[in-house]
Amino acid sequence: QVQLVESGGGLVQPGGSLRLSCTASVRVFSVYDMAWYRQAPGKQRELVATITRGGSLTYADSVKGRFTISRENDKKTVYLQMNSLEPEDTAVYYCNTPRVNFNWGQGTQVTVSS
Repeated sequence: QVQLVESGGGLVQPGGSLRLSCTASVRVFSVYDMAWYRQAPGKQRELVATITRGGSLTYADSVKGRFTISRENDKKTVYLQMNSLEPEDTAVYYCNTPRVNFNWGQGTQVTVSS
């Protein structure tokens, strides 16, 4: 069973930066499109960013220009670089495929507050 392990969250002030990582225990990582999601308190989980096998990127309008998704296939890891963080970015962040092929991991908490 594939495990997704997210890390890198924390408490940061508005305007700050964080880099999230997600490692997947799959045999071959490079064949999967990957994505980052987030779920804020009282809200549904939303798609934040995607990266295809070929490296094509998409972003939610709310994070465009501030967040960057990337991947390292040999490390079976997808990253989310988050800059210019806003209180509205506070959420638990998860990775998965865009089709949610895997069970969800535990996520990593990001809190943006002064």
